[in-house]
Amino acid sequence: MPSHLFSEFAVIGPTGTVDLEPVDPSLYARLDAEYGGFDGHLLVSAHSFDEDWDTWEVHPAGDELVVLIRGWAQLVLQGPNGETTQDLARPGDFCLVPKGAWHTARINQPTQLLFITPGANTSNAEKPPSSV
Repeated sequence: MPSHLFSEFAVIGPTGTVDLEPVDPSLYARLDAEYGGFDGHLLVSAHSFDEDWDTWEVHPAGDELVVLIRGWAQLVLQGPNGETTQDLARPGDFCLVPKGAWHTARINQPTQLLFITPGANTSNAEKPPSSV
């Protein structure tokens, strides 16, 4: 039976092995505990959004790949020279979020995104530190 990325996320380990993890309220705490703080791992996940993200996030362990499955999203990245945006308008459009770049998303319709994330030491904030 095939898995479904909205109900099971894939964890790619440092040796290339893949574990499937059910999406439930304890998911992120479990990932941190069972995968050594997620050091050296990638998380392949999919999420649905109906509105703008209410936080910013940063991934210091590597670049994140964000792929549009359905809908429309504008990725907002905070860089040394201020904000830049990348519109994801057609299924398959993607954005590479550079390692260490604070980012958020603006959503104007029901949207689904696929993420490949180096999760170690990920942080979230209401605003990126440089704009606080």
